[in-house]
Amino acid sequence: MKLLTPEKKQKIADILIKLLADEHVLYLKTRNAHWNIEGPDFQTIHVYFESLYNELQIVIDDVAEKIRQKDVYAPATMTEYLQLTHLSEARKTNKKDSLSFIANLLHDHEVIINFLSEAIVEIEEFNDIATSDFLVGLLEQHQKTAWMLRSHLK
Repeated sequence: MKLLTPEKKQKIADILIKLLADEHVLYLKTRNAHWNIEGPDFQTIHVYFESLYNELQIVIDDVAEKIRQKDVYAPATMTEYLQLTHLSEARKTNKKDSLSFIANLLHDHEVIINFLSEAIVEIEEFNDIATSDFLVGLLEQHQKTAWMLRSHLK
């Protein structure tokens, strides 16, 4: 097994840092949806959004620890996250119904899916099998969530 050079560790950490920012912004947007949902399906969707943000809490911690495993410090401020994220924190609508929130969250999961797909290919070039495998697991998790969100919209 060949150890990663400090340069490769930094490049991998840079990818993970962007992912951490994305996951944090998605987490906050999911919390917003949970807190502010209105409509006849309030209870069901309120509980569903809670399950989503609880999953994201675990993802966030795992990504930050993966960054630390590369001997890089994980960013931990919203200012940094907003500079690094691929997502927009802006609300796309002022509607508080489930379908509006779901469509917005679906979009963000799809953005992360696209980023993860590209990141996996890039990290595989560094021969970091463990990080690649970790990201494949996250990709599968985001794909499953996107499928569930998409199913709500049909």
